[in-house]
Amino acid sequence: MELSLDQPLAGLLAPLFAIRARHDLGVGDTECLRLFAEWASEQGFRLVQLLPINEMGSDNSPYNAISSIALEPTTIFISPKSVPDLSQAECEKIAGGFDLETLRGGAVKWTEVKKLKRALLNRAFDNFSTKHWKRGSARAKKFRAFVQVEAAWLDGYALFRALMDEHGTECWDTWPEAVRTFAAARAWLAAQPLPKRREVEIRARFFSYVQWLAFQQWRSLRAECETLGVALMGDVPFGVSYYSADVWAQPELFNLEWSGGAPPEPYFKDDPFVVKWGQNWGVPLYRWDKMRTENFAWWRQRVRMVREIFHLFRIDHVLGFYRIYGFPWRPSRNAEFSPLSHDEARARTGGELPHFVPRDDSNWESCDANRREGEERLRALSEEVGEHRLIGEDLGTVPDYVRPSLTSLGIPGFKIPMWERGWDGKWQRGRDYPRLSVATYATHDHEPLRVLWDRWTREARASSHDALNELWHLAEFAELQLPLPTEWSDAIHQGLLRGLFRSNSWIAICMITDLLGNTQRFNVPGAVAESNWSARLPYSVEALRSEPDFVEKMARFAAIVRESGRSR
Repeated sequence: MELSLDQPLAGLLAPLFAIRARHDLGVGDTECLRLFAEWASEQGFRLVQLLPINEMGSDNSPYNAISSIALEPTTIFISPKSVPDLSQAECEKIAGGFDLETLRGGAVKWTEVKKLKRALLNRAFDNFSTKHWKRGSARAKKFRAFVQVEAAWLDGYALFRALMDEHGTECWDTWPEAVRTFAAARAWLAAQPLPKRREVEIRARFFSYVQWLAFQQWRSLRAECETLGVALMGDVPFGVSYYSADVWAQPELFNLEWSGGAPPEPYFKDDPFVVKWGQNWGVPLYRWDKMRTENFAWWRQRVRMVREIFHLFRIDHVLGFYRIYGFPWRPSRNAEFSPLSHDEARARTGGELPHFVPRDDSNWESCDANRREGEERLRALSEEVGEHRLIGEDLGTVPDYVRPSLTSLGIPGFKIPMWERGWDGKWQRGRDYPRLSVATYATHDHEPLRVLWDRWTREARASSHDALNELWHLAEFAELQLPLPTEWSDAIHQGLLRGLFRSNSWIAICMITDLLGNTQRFNVPGAVAESNWSARLPYSVEALRSEPDFVEKMARFAAIVRESGRSR
């Protein structure tokens, strides 16, 4: 699919799990996304952005996946048409054991949804094994070819998943010593009695089979989106989970003594640990020296696989390629360190405190070294995916050298109108944004636009100068002429979206909640709550297409997209 800076794009951001279809199984999947892409195309949108779709761990966070490559099994659309190893009768019988009406309503019930899809996939695999694998059919040969081509990552992942099933957790450091690394586990498996070895091998084959189905569906979906003229934009987190197949299979690539995160941030007033120490994400740091000797093979493999599914993708926390804030302790010890002084903390870490790794930005030499090393790493990724296929999430406290560096590499960064200032410190208007950029009001971590407007309006009426200032800047960006504070209205909603799509940025992305004008939130950073990563849109794609109120409302937004020159 040809993507050019000469043709600006309008996009929608929607977490896949949140997209709803009338007959889904309680979570968004590839069929839901196909319907959503069709609907988006009808409104003039030419890009759909997703959150990461890699297989999640027990916390159901897409940013804490157990594999940098393996796809989340719940994204698979399961029906006799899409999974030919299942019959209609089998689908109905297995699904009949679940309360589908309850599963389809409200938020994602992850435990039940995973149980249902796992039961369906287990039956499909049993049928495949009997009808194809044991007979060496043409379908079995296609599966075998997939396993051979993807062996570099799939062998380790499949055995990791089999052992994860056996021990009931992804926390490999709690497994028996004999299986705590891929190398050790292969030796252990070879020494097992034949029945045990076959049991583990069959279970590992099941997980390879699930990935085969998933990659087939996603590759097909990518092609279908191309026919619609809609590009798919994926999301690649900078870090990987400590408890991932990657760390287990190749521990030599990671520094497991340190955890990546972000520096202290006074914005998180309700979290004294973050205010004092920063955000400890728990992701292991990379051994860049080791990766460099291998020409960044692990990263190249990762983005090559992403390119098979997406047309372009966002790198979450691209700043990490230049330097990352590191903690000399795992998140499980945050409560222990929260009340300590710096001297007390040093006494428990052998003299170390959280700091930027490999170096901070305190002097010119350090900045220049961070820039050069970051550019080398990002060039390796660009070589695998092509020009302007990478998008850098460069939000937060950004060193002065990062954005010019990204520009020199042809990597667009983000522009959030409420935060964006020019070189002179003045608020920037959208028409002044560089073409090589992505404009949006919100990412998955931010409050919806309507929530912000309503809050600032209330605070401004309570004599908050800061809130009135925020409203004024937002209205100025969208070129809205109205007295402030003013209650949210359809006119304000349309005006804010018009301002976004009129910006000079190559891509202007609207959060689906901001398009619909609702107040849903998909994640609250730093909060541990069931509401994170589970909220679903209140309406199905079919309803968006057929309900008169939505049809009329979306027609107005489609006209705004057309006026901006971003539609097909």
